Amino acid sequence: MSEPASISSGIAARYATALFELAKESKGIQALEGDIDALDAALTASADLKALIASPVYSRDDQASAIAAIAKKMGLSALTANTLALMASKRRLFVLPQLTTAVRGMISEEKGEVTAEVTSATKLSAAQAKDLAETLKARVGKDVKLKTAIDESLIGGLIVKLGSTMIDTSVKAKLAALQNAMKEVG
Repeated sequence: MSEPASISSGIAARYATALFELAKESKGIQALEGDIDALDAALTASADLKALIASPVYSRDDQASAIAAIAKKMGLSALTANTLALMASKRRLFVLPQLTTAVRGMISEEKGEVTAEVTSATKLSAAQAKDLAETLKARVGKDVKLKTAIDESLIGGLIVKLGSTMIDTSVKAKLAALQNAMKEVG
């Protein structure tokens, strides 16, 4: 890991731990989970928000007032809003994506869940997602939350990442394996 990335993840981990522990003490983990989902969605959807948290052009006051307005508009809990305000005052908003990932991991661990990253060629139906989650639950013995993505280049099949295990049943991978086998023969 590069040094700046290591520093960012360390900063994010400290804020995430503090936020999670305070939410746990006040029995607000469910509210925190909603806040994290909302922040993730906002970071994914808004280039302006990404620019606000990453750009050194904005002053501390600009960042603080903007993030306070955003938190109010999104209906974030007081704990999350105060944490964001503190991060803005310390110029630490740039670690917000890592913070959401770290908090999500802590919440999953608290709930006894694991997250599986699933990439498919087409959108999974609700029944397919449910069947996949149940199959993975039987394998790992914990509730499995699916984080899905679509990659049409797979042609068909799935790529499932669960912890350090990766299962690739995509047509693209099978074609690549067949291509390698043909090269070895010829």
